[in-house]
Amino acid sequence: MEALVLEEAKRISLRPFSLPQVVGPRDVRIRIHTVGICGSDIHYYQHGRIGPFVVNEPMVLGHEASGTVVEVGDEVKHLKAGDRVCMEPGVPDMESRASREGLYNLDPKVRFWATPPVHGCLAPFVVHPAAFTYKLPDNVSFAEGAIVEPLSIGLQAAKKAAIKPGDVAVVLGAGTIGMMCALAALAGGCSRAIVCDLVQEKLDLIGGVQGVTAVNIRDKRALDVVNELTDGWGADIVIEASGNEKAFDGIVDLLCPGGCIVLVGMPQHAIPLDIVAVQIKEARIESVFRYANIFPRAIQLIASGKLDVKPFISRTFPFAEGIKAFEEAASGVPTDVKVQIVLEE
Repeated sequence: MEALVLEEAKRISLRPFSLPQVVGPRDVRIRIHTVGICGSDIHYYQHGRIGPFVVNEPMVLGHEASGTVVEVGDEVKHLKAGDRVCMEPGVPDMESRASREGLYNLDPKVRFWATPPVHGCLAPFVVHPAAFTYKLPDNVSFAEGAIVEPLSIGLQAAKKAAIKPGDVAVVLGAGTIGMMCALAALAGGCSRAIVCDLVQEKLDLIGGVQGVTAVNIRDKRALDVVNELTDGWGADIVIEASGNEKAFDGIVDLLCPGGCIVLVGMPQHAIPLDIVAVQIKEARIESVFRYANIFPRAIQLIASGKLDVKPFISRTFPFAEGIKAFEEAASGVPTDVKVQIVLEE
């Protein structure tokens, strides 16, 4: 079957590719419907590596996916052929201590789609563990199902922040993950999410969400806006979702005494941190690496109508135009948030 394959940095092919199709007793075989293009996919496409993960041989891309179950293993009870599903792309070693401790996302042996040397899901069919495959409610579309993965990162950030009802959050960065963090902060109980970025088109989009204050930091200092909206007290939570080293300049100043900084974005280089400033405020620092036990919550929030992710699905391309989809996603169109590829109409 054909797959969208990263041959090497800056070169993608749509060509025949063999992926395992044997369904084990606890697996399901899924006909892929929709796959979102993630920032990590783009990074591999442009640079051929992310940190220690290097594309040394052809790799199938894609990890934000939804589809339809076509075959189930003998021991699978909660899914059946015909079920519409989305899939959690990281599969840990369930015997590891991290998994036993409920931290399966931190298992060093986790196999994550489209992370070298593990192939992704931009192919017509994949086989996946049933335990990491989730049925979609009837009112959740395939497109929404494919955005559950980035939303789960935002929800993990909200969980780690330990939000209290009425908190004020600042989100630094209005990319896909920053927007999902803002939605998650509001769903978690924040009264306001102050989203800061340089791209006005993205700020216009997230600024249309009730409870969001969008700030273009070309025009205003984030600190001034935070002080104005909190009477100088500061934000209860600051979520860094840009990965930009400059975002850390004065980040503690945005925070109220006893507040929490949540690190989501991944800077390319080491960041100096003013430890004394952190200590003076007794600030709490949390970090996020993917998510654990979050997918069902994300699906429930979408199904309930509490979170509307549809406005953030910018454009879709058919599978036959998958290469063009990646080229467009990598071009940095300001109005794009999530570009998706549809394999089955």
